[in-house]
Amino acid sequence: MTGVTIWHNPSCGTSRTVLALLRAAGIEPTVLHYLKTPPDRATLAATIAAAGLTPRQVLRPKEQAYAALGLDDPGLDDAALLDAMLAYPILIQRPFVVAPDGTRLCRPVERLREILPAVAITAG
Repeated sequence: MTGVTIWHNPSCGTSRTVLALLRAAGIEPTVLHYLKTPPDRATLAATIAAAGLTPRQVLRPKEQAYAALGLDDPGLDDAALLDAMLAYPILIQRPFVVAPDGTRLCRPVERLREILPAVAITAG
């Protein structure tokens, strides 16, 4: 299968698992190391929307930058949250998988089945 992209962080166990599942299914995705090459604003916003999420839902609240930037403030709008993720890509939840049948934030890993039902996911 072609046309599959994973937003990957090799330091993240979930991201490594999703990438391994894709490869085990015979899918060699385009691997976007989004910490090294962050998406532009339009791509980030479009990917979040395609996954059916909001910018707040894809923030990583345990990251140091989250607290430092006061991102828990409910008064911050989507534009401010996108600005923060663009400035600090570590704040972006991972892994996103973009496939011909949809886009998902594959956390938990089982969400991968929603867009790639043939991928075998076993309990680990």
